Amino acid sequence: MAEPNSTTLAQTGVITSGCSMTAPRSWTCKITSGKDTGREFSVGARPVVVGADSSCDFVLTDPTISRKHAELRASPQGIQVVDLGSTNGTFYQSSRITQVILAGDTSIRMGETQLKIFALVPPTLPPSGRTRFGGLVGQSISMREVFAVLELASPTDATILIEGESGTGKELAARAIHDHSNRAEEPFVVVDCSATNEQLINSHLFGHLRGAFTSAVSDRKGAFYEAHNGTLFLDEIGELPLSSQGNLLRAIEAQTIQPLGSDQTISVNTRVIAATNRDLTQMVEDKTFRFDLFHRLAVVHIKIPSLRERLEDLAVLIQYFYEGSGIEPGSIQGENLKKLQEHDWPGNVRELRNVVERLLLFPDRRSLNQ
Repeated sequence: MAEPNSTTLAQTGVITSGCSMTAPRSWTCKITSGKDTGREFSVGARPVVVGADSSCDFVLTDPTISRKHAELRASPQGIQVVDLGSTNGTFYQSSRITQVILAGDTSIRMGETQLKIFALVPPTLPPSGRTRFGGLVGQSISMREVFAVLELASPTDATILIEGESGTGKELAARAIHDHSNRAEEPFVVVDCSATNEQLINSHLFGHLRGAFTSAVSDRKGAFYEAHNGTLFLDEIGELPLSSQGNLLRAIEAQTIQPLGSDQTISVNTRVIAATNRDLTQMVEDKTFRFDLFHRLAVVHIKIPSLRERLEDLAVLIQYFYEGSGIEPGSIQGENLKKLQEHDWPGNVRELRNVVERLLLFPDRRSLNQ
C-alpha cells in the first residue's frame, strides 16, 4: 500500500482538526552551546531519551552528560522534561529540576549543554469546499475543516484518532476515510472495544490457536489478520484494557501479530483508525491510557464537533435524511427550524436522524421537534 505521501504529514508527524482539540504539539530541540552545538532533534509521538550512551535516542558527546541523562516527551500541556538521575543535573531557569513541563519556547541546560526548545504548531488547513464526505454532511466551517483533514489524510496509511461525542458520526468518518483510501477495495473491519470481554480482547484482535484457552475450540484469525491490506477500525478505544494496550502498540508499530497459543508471528499490512467519546488526554494523565499508544494513534487527530456546535448544519442534515428516504424535503425554515435550533441535541446527529425518521412514520405531525 502507498506510504504517507503528504508533505504536511511528513514534516509534522501530526495533523489536528476540529474544535477544542486536545492533541499535543510537536517540538524541535536545538543545541545552542556545548560540544554538540548546532545539532537538533524532534519530539513528537515518541519520547526521546538524551544521554551519552549509544542506546539513547539522541547521543551527546559532552563529557558532563550522563549515560542516560534526561527524557523529553510531548504532552497536552507542553513538553515534559524528566531528569533520569544524572550526575551533573538538568537545569531550568538556573534551578536543578527532576521533572518540569514547559509550555512555550524556552531553554534548559544538561551538564554543559544548552538546549533551546521550540514548539511546532500543527498546520492549519483552509476549510474544504465540499459539504459532504462519505456519510458525513455539513456546510459549517467546523465540519468543512474536518473534511479538509480527511481529504489530506485518507489517501495515506497514517493512523488516525477520531474524537467526538456519541452520535456525532465517528464510524461514518472512519468508513469514509477507508473508502477514499488506496485500501478501499480491501476489508474494513470494525472492533467495538467496549463490547469485548477483557479476557478475550487479545484473541479478538490477534487471533488464537485451538486449545490456547478453555473456550478456544477452533482457530481464530483475529481482526488484525482479517483487515490485512485494509483498515481496522477500533471503536471506543478508550475502553481498551490497559493490559492490552501494549500489545496493540506493538502490533501497530511492528505490523506483526502473535496469535494466542502460537510461538510464531504473522506479518500484516493493516491501517488502524481509532475512535472514542472519552477524553484520552485526561486518561493519559490518569495513567489509564498509555502515553505512547495515544501518540501512535494520533498521527492524525480529528475531533468531530457536536451538533449543538454547528446548528447551521441542521437544515442540510434534515434534507440529507429526507433524500435518503426518497422523499423531497422542501424548505426547512421558519418556526420549525427555530425550535430545532433551540434544542440541545445531546444525542447529536443520531438523535436528529431519529426525529426525522419518526416524522416520516407519522407525517401528520406538524413540527420536526415533536
